[in-house]
Amino acid sequence: MLPRLNIARLRAIKDKWGPLYHLVLGLGLMVVVFLAGLFVFMGVEGWGFIDSFYMVVVTLSTVGFGEVHTLSERARLLTALLIICGVGNFAFIVSSFTRMLVDGHLHNLLRSRKVQNRIDKLENHYIVCGYGRIGTVVVQEILKVSQDVVVVESQPALVEQLKREGILHIAGDATNDKLLIDAGLKRAKSIVTALTDEAANVYVTLTARQLNPGISIIARANDASHITRLEFAGADKVVLPHLIGGVRMAHSVLRPTVTDFLDLAVRGQIDLQLEQLVISETSGFVGRDLKGSDIRKDFDLIIVAIKRATGELVFNPGPKEQLLAGDTLITLGRQTDLQRICELL
Repeated sequence: MLPRLNIARLRAIKDKWGPLYHLVLGLGLMVVVFLAGLFVFMGVEGWGFIDSFYMVVVTLSTVGFGEVHTLSERARLLTALLIICGVGNFAFIVSSFTRMLVDGHLHNLLRSRKVQNRIDKLENHYIVCGYGRIGTVVVQEILKVSQDVVVVESQPALVEQLKREGILHIAGDATNDKLLIDAGLKRAKSIVTALTDEAANVYVTLTARQLNPGISIIARANDASHITRLEFAGADKVVLPHLIGGVRMAHSVLRPTVTDFLDLAVRGQIDLQLEQLVISETSGFVGRDLKGSDIRKDFDLIIVAIKRATGELVFNPGPKEQLLAGDTLITLGRQTDLQRICELL
């Protein structure tokens, strides 16, 4: 039982270190050989530390200098064994390092470290778990607004695609807590779990809510019966892609003109955009009603709805609807007008 546990532990360490495993193993064995050499000269021959250290260095480096003191026959046999082990181990280290260079592992390690440094500098960013059909669309839409997005993906082919596209990513299983922390989960603004495995989405949701209670979590579900489970796990919103797709197709049949208009607005093919704007406590709009705010007059914007800080949603607000700090305005208008009003909010 014990040897089996040791083998399993060695395999886990090998998987963790990856291509560095053999190099680290070789360096570790070299340290063992060096200590064994010190023991030979200090313990067997009774030399001092300086002489023993010098002799081990001379022996393992095979520079050919003479002996510091005369060696006994037993010490010579042990020294010969030390040379064999040292030279063989050095060849193993060189071959491991050369293999890393030839296979590109060293370049990948340096690249991964560079990407990790960029991720560590992010604040209030977005994390997307899974870069499949749904995750790809989510990432591309986020990139239209912000470059601060990190993808967690385990499939090698998709990881290579992320590299080619220059998207910040971490390769590995999203259900691994450490990977989520490396992706900046504790500093992130929102996380989208778009994995195909329902159980994995639940686990990621639980982990995200535990590690960052204030984060916004959007989870993918494959069945309507799983919505409650994901919401109970901590998801703020649960999305069913097939349901949205079906509704979208039905609207294309029943209301084609409305659907075409929304498509043009969302894709940016016309100078019109739906945006959410948050009223800060220091905004000059606080305490004024819609008519008195002159938003329609000065900025040519249409307020479709107001979401209160309490969560209440007011659709098609009237002219006497009062604006409060923390309100979110669902606004329709031109991009330039939206940018102008943002400066006053």
